[in-house]
Amino acid sequence: MERTDRIEEEIKKVVSVLIDQNLKDPRLNGLISVTKVSVTKDLKYCKIFVSMLGTKDTAEAMQALESSAGFVRKEIGDKVRMFYTPEVKFELDTSMEYGAHIQNIINELGITHDEETQDGEQEED
Repeated sequence: MERTDRIEEEIKKVVSVLIDQNLKDPRLNGLISVTKVSVTKDLKYCKIFVSMLGTKDTAEAMQALESSAGFVRKEIGDKVRMFYTPEVKFELDTSMEYGAHIQNIINELGITHDEETQDGEQEED
């Protein structure tokens, strides 16, 4: 595992706990989870991808996260051993919402896994 991969995992753990336990902004409602962290090779910048399920206003929630970026950066600096603490940028990850949307479409069409398997099988005489 590369050094940046290890740092990304550590930052993901720290930020997940911070969002869950320390950020008390009322705009952060619903389930907010860190899906991915991407750090530049020089470790100066860090993108934190978050997914929001059940959040009333994702734009407001993203503003709340951006306003907490300084606090999040300070906590990363305290908890992850690095020479330089990266600048933090939050990005909305919509892949989980997209997956849920596709699942709803499949459910509406009434396609099940068993039907897909039966259609693919050939009958033997």
